Amino acid sequence: MGHLPFRPGPDTVRTSLGGTRMSAAAGLGRATRATRETVSGLPREFWWLWTSTLVNRLGAFVATFMALYLTMERGYSASYAGLVAALHGLGGVVSSLGAGVMTDRLGRRPTMLAAQVSTAVSVAVLGFMVHPVAIAAVAFLVGMASNASRPAVQAMIADIVPAEDRVRAFSLNYWAVNLGFAVSSAGAGFVAEYSYLAGFIGEAAMTLICAVVVFLKVPESRPREAAATGAVAGAPSGDGVRLSTVLRDGRFMGVVGLSFVIALIFQQGYVGLPVAMGADGFSSSDFGTAVAVNGVLIVALQIPVTRFIQSRDPRRLLLASSLLAGYGFGLTAFAGSVGLYALTICVWTVGEIINAPVQNGLVVQLSPAHGRGRYQGMYTLSWAAAALVAPLMSGVVIDHFGAGWLWGTCALLGTAAAFGYWLLMRNLPAGGATVAESFDPAKATVAVPPAVEQAG
Repeated sequence: MGHLPFRPGPDTVRTSLGGTRMSAAAGLGRATRATRETVSGLPREFWWLWTSTLVNRLGAFVATFMALYLTMERGYSASYAGLVAALHGLGGVVSSLGAGVMTDRLGRRPTMLAAQVSTAVSVAVLGFMVHPVAIAAVAFLVGMASNASRPAVQAMIADIVPAEDRVRAFSLNYWAVNLGFAVSSAGAGFVAEYSYLAGFIGEAAMTLICAVVVFLKVPESRPREAAATGAVAGAPSGDGVRLSTVLRDGRFMGVVGLSFVIALIFQQGYVGLPVAMGADGFSSSDFGTAVAVNGVLIVALQIPVTRFIQSRDPRRLLLASSLLAGYGFGLTAFAGSVGLYALTICVWTVGEIINAPVQNGLVVQLSPAHGRGRYQGMYTLSWAAAALVAPLMSGVVIDHFGAGWLWGTCALLGTAAAFGYWLLMRNLPAGGATVAESFDPAKATVAVPPAVEQAG
């Protein structure tokens, strides 16, 4: 007689289900505890600034749908849409340094408020523009205004968050940017089907809400005293920091140059990758499906990765993130399906998740407290410039040599960046800044520019 098949009885089923529930509850408890530890201990002012960032990105519309608006709604050519996008990026380049100077001279809060109000007004006006010259001119102004708040935001985070928590704070802020962008991209698509003008007005309204949050809840954080010697040995004193001071800071300008290289690589995910996939016969929806992995991974992994990296040597993290970025894009040369493209995106996204907060922390570490605005402005310039150069780079390489050469170039750039970080940071203390300034509103300046300080 054959053996009868095993059939679990009620007690066995209950025991199995109970064990599954206990394991799930334990896993949920660990995740909740990890999240609580990641977000705990940061100043209240940081969370209001974080909320402002999230609201700002939830309203993002122009950057996502500008090309579609110009070609489909207004009937302009793809070349004109590219020109407008370039002018928008050029506005960001122009405003980076000026906003950095304003951040140091006028204060973080006034600079943010001026930038946000200007962005709201210019975005609303852009929605009503019809003439091509007017659209191009206002798009340039939108690029200037929308980029002007970045040096102030980064400097304020550095002001109000203790040195040991800055990587975590920058990581959480980056997570808010991507969470807001992911939600706004999906929502903006539905808004665009109804009315593009509603999208412009909606972004203007959200940006004004962002300004209201800053006005009501975020105090000025610019340090009153130039106590500050440099943040690390070899960094310039906080007194008399001008743009020429930043340009003469060899190590910091090296970081800016490497930041430009890294940004040039990451930009290919939005300028080179769609062109290459289109040339391989993939549709725009295929590209959208693949690149959505980037946003999903950042939202899902930024917090757990932050816990992993916050106590590790930033030198190794920057080196590893550069290699992940370069070779993640390098692997794209071997992708032949949407799934494989998505897999390569996973590789360079992990590099992005690591690089963004660690590099921001390094910029703060090399910046004197009273010169943070100018230093952050120069750092922001590297990303704005990469956004201008990347489309030209991808177009020339793909047209003349093929997409495979573009991905090989990315791998070489990632290797060069890793080597550059290794050279620049050989003598940098691994423990971060030697001075951990803690934010105290009583020691922050009022928003009045010093009478004796020279512009720039």
